[in-house]
Amino acid sequence: MRRIVQSQKLQHVRYDVRGPILVEAQRLEAEGHKILKLNIGNTAPFGFEAPERILADMVHHLPQSQGYSDSRGIYSARTAVAQYYQSKGLLHTGVDDVYIGNGVSELIMMVLQTFLDNGNEILVPAPDYPLWTGAVSLCGGVPVHYRCDEANDWNPDLEEIESLITENTHALVIINPNNPTGAVYSEDTVRGLIDIARRHDLVVMADEIYEKIIFDDAVHHHAATFAGDDVLCLTFSGLSKAYRVCGYRAGWVMVSGPKHLATDFLEGLTLLSNMRMCSNVPAQHAIQTALGGYQSVNELIVPGGRFYDQSKLAARLLNEIPGVSCVEPMGALYCFPRLDPEVYPIVDDEAFVIDLLRTKKILVTHGTGFNWPEPDHFRLVTLPDAEVLTEAIGRIAEFLDTQRS
Repeated sequence: MRRIVQSQKLQHVRYDVRGPILVEAQRLEAEGHKILKLNIGNTAPFGFEAPERILADMVHHLPQSQGYSDSRGIYSARTAVAQYYQSKGLLHTGVDDVYIGNGVSELIMMVLQTFLDNGNEILVPAPDYPLWTGAVSLCGGVPVHYRCDEANDWNPDLEEIESLITENTHALVIINPNNPTGAVYSEDTVRGLIDIARRHDLVVMADEIYEKIIFDDAVHHHAATFAGDDVLCLTFSGLSKAYRVCGYRAGWVMVSGPKHLATDFLEGLTLLSNMRMCSNVPAQHAIQTALGGYQSVNELIVPGGRFYDQSKLAARLLNEIPGVSCVEPMGALYCFPRLDPEVYPIVDDEAFVIDLLRTKKILVTHGTGFNWPEPDHFRLVTLPDAEVLTEAIGRIAEFLDTQRS
């Protein structure tokens, strides 16, 4: 009998957040070990729960959620998203500009499947949320990584981005607030990114899922605000993080800019929406309630709130470890610390985090898993409460004490 093998389309696709490191963690759990999983931003296991009114509204609409919806999403959800962006100054946003999906992840795949021909280049940040790189490759495109500058609070280098553009570059991906670094881009930076797209006729794909999780004096600027009428902008966001409902899979993409030039693309996006029938209907009913009501996330992102306090604590504790430096995150739910190569001569960072896992039962993700080019970083989720987080970073410090050159 012939061997059944994976498609060649997967040859350059990686998603190390749930790759070999998770397989090893599951093996250890099967042996009876308790693993603290700090590899994904999954809020529920760390005691974060959805606002009660979101649960109640979804349950209330269950009897009306038994059939398929419009493939683009139920009207109330799409209207709520459109009105949200109208309130941010995007006055020309309407219900027909919104597509609802099973989280941002599904919508990224749908958009790239619709948009890319084989060999098209897409500019993607390094480090990035690895679904972007993997999805571009899977859809036949070529991810071209522009490096974010750790010495400049993880901001992108605009001149480098422009130098990477070729006649085959079709789009620019912006992840703001950034996962994994926690950077929140200034107005000048976002304007600069949009200006590059404008000069080179690029589509902007703005991943803004962490837009409501920002700290101190950081301000989130929607890319679409500066794209105007001459840059097509696809804005991705959803409920998973800010409303603590990762499992509901409720996200959206909003289309703005010169839509009259994108009718063929939008027909294709609607076609793919039709082919998946629709997204999870019960979760769609949570969108209007979430966006229109009291924003409980605001209690979490100020001093005394868990998102804020745990992010600050994690950065401080990491920076206290000899040979470790961590740019303080201004948003999102992660730290992305650097291990000084002079102190920790790591050659294979995946092997490093697996060794940490086996030794200290802490699961983090290696930096190259986020398409960072050197094996000198890892990503840590800051969701555990202060006591657990302190213990976890203490165990990491103990492990690093055995790894110094």
